[in-house]
Amino acid sequence: MDNSNDTTDAARSAIVGAFLQARRDGASLAEFPGEIPHDLVAAYEVQDLAIRQWPDQVVGWKVGYIAPDRRDASGDERLLGPIFARQFWTATGGIAPIPVFAGGFAAIEAEYVLRLDADAPADQLEWTADEAAALPATLFLGLEVASSPLATINVLGPRVVVSDFGNNNGLLLGAEVPDWTARDEDGLVAETFIEGTSVGTGGACRLPGGLRGAFAFALARSARRGRPLRRGEWVATGNATGIHDIEVGQHGKVVFAGLGALEVVATAAAPDGHAG
Repeated sequence: MDNSNDTTDAARSAIVGAFLQARRDGASLAEFPGEIPHDLVAAYEVQDLAIRQWPDQVVGWKVGYIAPDRRDASGDERLLGPIFARQFWTATGGIAPIPVFAGGFAAIEAEYVLRLDADAPADQLEWTADEAAALPATLFLGLEVASSPLATINVLGPRVVVSDFGNNNGLLLGAEVPDWTARDEDGLVAETFIEGTSVGTGGACRLPGGLRGAFAFALARSARRGRPLRRGEWVATGNATGIHDIEVGQHGKVVFAGLGALEVVATAAAPDGHAG
């Protein structure tokens, strides 16, 4: 249920402890472990505590869109979740195993992924899409593993998504998109398949505000959290064809028109939270 008061240290610790233990065990959770943080600020406090306790390094961030009817007083139209080093993989051309939580939530998302090629100014807390476009970055193809021990994570909404690492359990990086700044984003088109059946089409144009709008949000929210983005970090800009459920044993494939493809098979998360 929702909490009308500030989330206490004990409540934050209980939420973090339950999610991190489930992730370590490769297990699922029957329900949200406690009271849902009352707003996104409180949810990011939960996420920050979880990041500090998770034994891995953050190498980037996934961006997720928040529907207008699910936004809060912060005004944020998107949210962030961490991408960790041990769950950041580079595609080799074969079928990559991806870890998902059996009994939890599991999906794949087509992504366009930006690598920062310069530090963002630490004191700049607001960004426009044009300002983001001026910050050096390189674009790549990608596939996000959207998975959580909690099956209802997306149903319960953005505060719950933020509380559990943004519903992220890995990112598969594909080929670089050459000369991306000179491209018309309408030409960046993708299609996702599960078990050979098309389940979604779209591309960069599906993202509200486009790639640069998502990039601007990541820059601003990260700076306001005291985590300004740095050279070498990655930003997955959002699902380009939708969020597509996948089950253990199923194959998924994303085809980026004229640029390449990424292919995966969903594997049950092992007790360390990685592919079994």
